This record gives sequence, structure tokens and C-alpha cells, in this order.
Amino acid sequence: MAKNRTMSYFPSRREPPRPAIDYEVHPVFSQRPRWRCEAHRIIFGNLTPAGRLFDVVLIAVILASVVVVMLESVQEFNVHAGGALWTLEWVFTALFTVEYVLRLISAERAGGYARSFFGIVDLLAMLPNFVGLLIPGGQALAVIRVLRVLRVFRVLKLAQFVGGERLLIGALRSSFYKIAVFIVAVLVVVTIVGAAMYVIEGAEAGFSSIPRGVYWAIVTVTTVGFGDITPQTTPGQLLAALLMILGYGVIAVPTGIVTAEITGGREARLRAAMARMCLRCASSGHDEDARHCKHCGTELLE
Repeated sequence: MAKNRTMSYFPSRREPPRPAIDYEVHPVFSQRPRWRCEAHRIIFGNLTPAGRLFDVVLIAVILASVVVVMLESVQEFNVHAGGALWTLEWVFTALFTVEYVLRLISAERAGGYARSFFGIVDLLAMLPNFVGLLIPGGQALAVIRVLRVLRVFRVLKLAQFVGGERLLIGALRSSFYKIAVFIVAVLVVVTIVGAAMYVIEGAEAGFSSIPRGVYWAIVTVTTVGFGDITPQTTPGQLLAALLMILGYGVIAVPTGIVTAEITGGREARLRAAMARMCLRCASSGHDEDARHCKHCGTELLE
């Protein structure tokens, strides 16, 4: 009989680390030169000291490049250190270009990497400076590089955050239709209110057209309240007050929908884990058609 395992009744939030690739027997990498395999191990892997160091240095360079782009937009820095910032930006662009080429060369499938989320982000990370040569100010788009910092979850092995991300995305997908219906209802309301304010207030109060009235209704119902347009008549102010009160519901409803989906998803995962957990040794991971615990032989509950 296998040794009993002490495990939590809650499903683990951590995922097992991705196993290292055996480059000598891999159907793709075994046909490549050794330097391409080593490049893949360092660039795409994080199980070796060199791979982890590469990722940490890359994240530091990404953050430094974003800071340089932000400083370029500050007039004082641009006047006194514009040349140095411009040089640094092109140095970062050159580094990201070389890194992108190395990723294409060392990837298991270059096309798959190029079409992946991080592949597209890596490509966009090196383009802004070239775009800036054609469109003035285009280099400011380089702040998109900050998306590459998402790799910190892989570098630091924060798999519990990845699990939380999947739970949130799943909740948003499940609640998409409910939120879509709610947004349509809100759009109908602001359209009607915007048209009513156009009739009630008129151009003298700033409601020069129905779209202008709809703009005011959206700003009001979302509780933003720019104050560039305000109703002057008593009926208009009464309608504005009702719309402001409705605004609190606009904020609360989508939040409640997503929260309910997150709670439901978490409870479903817990029930699934408990249903296939041995009550004697608390071990999990049994097959769906298993009738007995694979560790202690105790009958599993259906």
C-alpha cells in the first residue's frame, strides 16, 4: 500500500513547472545545430541560471526603455538630455530587434511564435522608433513594451497569479452576454435621455444636438461629471438627478455579475476537487471513472 499523503482540501493554485526539453531526442531540436538549441534553452527556458538571468536582464531593459520613452515626453528632460535619450532609445530598439530575430531563429516553430501573443508584442516593441521616422511622435507608442513585463510571472514562477488570471478571464467570458445585454439597456436609456435633454434644454444650455445630449447623458450616468454641459431648467435638473442616481446602479451591476461568476467558478472547482478526493488519505488527481483511491484503495464517493 502506498504511503498516505497529506494534502489540502482546497485545489492547489500552483502549477507544476514545465519540464526541460531533451534536445538530443526532440524531433525538431535534434536536427538543429547545438548553438540554436542552447539559444532556445536560454531565451525561452527559465530552468537554468542562464535562462533566468536572461529573463531578469530583459525585464530590467524593458522597464528602462519605458522610463526613457516617458522622460522624452517631459519638456524639461527633452530640452536638456534629448540627445542622450534619443541615443538610448535607439540602443534599446537595436537590442529588441536582435532579441526578436534570435527568438525567431531559436523557436521550435517560428511561425507559431510570431503569431502568439508575446510574439506580436515582441514585434511591436521594436517598431515604434521606425514608425517615428515616418510619423512624428510615433516613438511614444514604445510604451507598449511594458506588456512584455508580464513575463515576470514565468520568471518568478508565480503560477498562482496565472491561475487567478485564468479564473478572471473565465468569469469575464461567462458573464459576457449578461454584461452585453446590460450595456445595450444603458445605451437605450442614455439615448432617450439625451434626446429629452435636447428638447428640454436646447442649444442655449449647450445641448445643441441629440448626440451632444447623449454625450452628456453618458458622462452623467457614469458619474464622471465633466461639467462642460449642465442643465439650466427645473425639468432638466430633475432628469439629471434621476440619471445620477441611476449611475450608481450602472457601476454596481457589472461588478456584481462578474463577482458572481468568479465565486461560482471557484465553488465549482472546489466541488470538483472534493468529489474526486479520497476521504481517508486526502489524495486527489484520480481519473473520472476511478472507483477506488489509487494510493490507499478506499472507495471514492460518486
